[in-house]
Amino acid sequence: MVRKFFSAILLTAIIIFAQNVSAQAHFGYQAHVEGIGWMQEVANGEVAGTTMQARRLEALIINFDGGIKYSAHVENIGWQNWTAGGNVAGTVGQGLRMEAIKIQLAGGSERYYDVYYRAHVQNVGWLGWAKNGEPAGTAGASLRMEAIQIKLVNKGSNFNLGDKPSFYQKFPNAPTV
Repeated sequence: MVRKFFSAILLTAIIIFAQNVSAQAHFGYQAHVEGIGWMQEVANGEVAGTTMQARRLEALIINFDGGIKYSAHVENIGWQNWTAGGNVAGTVGQGLRMEAIKIQLAGGSERYYDVYYRAHVQNVGWLGWAKNGEPAGTAGASLRMEAIQIKLVNKGSNFNLGDKPSFYQKFPNAPTV
C-alpha cells in the first residue's frame, strides 16, 4: 500500500516536471523579407513577414527545442532539401521569392504536438492551414509568399483549419478544358 502511494506521488511529480519542461521549450521563427532583411523573431501563431506591403518573403528560420525540419519552395529552384531547426530555408541576397513551405516536427516531438502553418500569398491573402509536412503556399504560379503563421498545438487538440486550401500548384503543361 505504501509502495503504491509513493509510486503514485513519484509518477505525478514526473508528469508535472515533463509538462513544465515541454511548456518551457523555445519555439520561434524569423523571416527574411525583401527590402527589410531579417525581422525580429516571433512566437507561436504570430505573423512573420509583412502583409499589404508587396514584399516577398525570401527566407525563414524556425527554432524549436523539441526538433523541427522544414523545406522551402523557391523561385527558379523549386523544393529545397529539408533543413533542421535554426538553419535557413529559402535564400538570402539572391532576390528570389519563397513560394511555399513544408514544416514537420522531428526528434520525438511529433508524438506530443502537431505543427500548423499558413501562408499569406501575393494577390490571394491568407490561405488555409497546412499540418505536419503538408505544403502551404503555391508552386508554378509565380506568386510570392509575403508572410507566414506557425502554431504548435498539443496532439489531438481541436484546430479549425478553415475552408480554404493551404496549397495551389499550377502544372505548366496541363491541358486546358
